[in-house]
Amino acid sequence: MNESNSLFSQAKKLCVRAWFVGARIDARELERGETLSVSPLTIRAGERGYAFLFRFGVAVFVELNVVEEANFVKQLEPFIQGKMTDPETEETDIKIAPELSERVDMEGTLILHQATLERLQVVANVLAKSVVLAHYENRVAGVFDRIERFAEHLRSNSSPARPNDLLREIGDVLLIQARTVGRVEVTEKPEITWDEPELDRLYERLAVEYELRERDLALSRKLELISTTAETYLELLQNRQSIRVEWYIVSLIVIEIVLILYELFVQ
Repeated sequence: MNESNSLFSQAKKLCVRAWFVGARIDARELERGETLSVSPLTIRAGERGYAFLFRFGVAVFVELNVVEEANFVKQLEPFIQGKMTDPETEETDIKIAPELSERVDMEGTLILHQATLERLQVVANVLAKSVVLAHYENRVAGVFDRIERFAEHLRSNSSPARPNDLLREIGDVLLIQARTVGRVEVTEKPEITWDEPELDRLYERLAVEYELRERDLALSRKLELISTTAETYLELLQNRQSIRVEWYIVSLIVIEIVLILYELFVQ
């Protein structure tokens, strides 16, 4: 790794913004163009910036203005699966200061020694995971509200939710788990840090600052609670339906007996 190879040798401050654009970015076609790296896919973008593309649906831009970012995302649409209608975004500023320790300061600005490709890849990786977590944290909050209403119905013995609604909630939970664990791998370190202690330390600092592991654990616990609650409620609904069917059967038997007795006495 060549530490002196800074992508922005004259810059003292950079803007980084992550877009969660869809469920997946198929970058195979994009890899055929001019690329700086393939893990994540790193290409030049805008007038003087760069784009870091992650297969789990996130594009991270460095030194692109809002118009350049929107245009890039527009051009990216043919390669996006499950496109977000309202993409989640997250941004931070980077200050280049070789004399300071690499960290996030009190104002939320990330301090780096140099804006090398490898360091920016680490930053992009953390920010990409953070924006995915933010999206699903908001989504899970909405599911929690619906689950709470289900519980209120159960407590008040009012009209329960339809089984299809509960099955949809369980499906949402399984989908979130599959995407965050299987695709994003929030708790896993990027490959670039494996053989580079300095990059590994930088990643660890940022992971702690953005609370990636804590947020992933909290999200997993909420998903587990939602899944358990929905499954329990669905089971109760099925039991109620079974009891109702049993009463229908008993009623039919009683009616049949009454008819038989009526016929016997009438004759």
